[in-house]
Amino acid sequence: MTTLITERLTLTPVALSDYDDLRVLWGDADFIRHIFPAPLTGEDVWLRVLRDIGHWEALGHGNWTVRLRDGGDYVGSVGVLDYHRTLEPAFDAPELGWGVHPRFQGQGLAFEALSAALAWCDDTLNAARTVCMISPENEPSIALARRAGFAPYVETTYKGEPVILFERTAA
Repeated sequence: MTTLITERLTLTPVALSDYDDLRVLWGDADFIRHIFPAPLTGEDVWLRVLRDIGHWEALGHGNWTVRLRDGGDYVGSVGVLDYHRTLEPAFDAPELGWGVHPRFQGQGLAFEALSAALAWCDDTLNAARTVCMISPENEPSIALARRAGFAPYVETTYKGEPVILFERTAA
């Protein structure tokens, strides 16, 4: 499994030891407002942790836990994913996903983590194209996607909610 180091961050594959930090993040109503209708329970978060660990084991990539290099504070997560989403049109390239705890938003940390994940995806997976899915109301995430080189290619729905699908060609 791959650890990535940036100027300010350490990205490590999700581990059982991340559960408490993830429970706090996914339980934050402000954080999840563009992702889920309600905060996740501890049980839901536990299943996500197990899914993330399994993703790494089965596919050799998945979600990284993002922490500050200085002090180790939990920042959030970024990942290269294959969730087999029921989506039209279906994803046909690695999916990127990210989330940063509200107290760390606006500091460029999400861009730093996403840039590291994209560089890894381009170099290690040799992915010619990557995709992501964002709620049209999530303006900060849309701005981050655009800054990272993603462009919208279709508006659709996922689980009954409107989403915009973005794509990015490898650097």
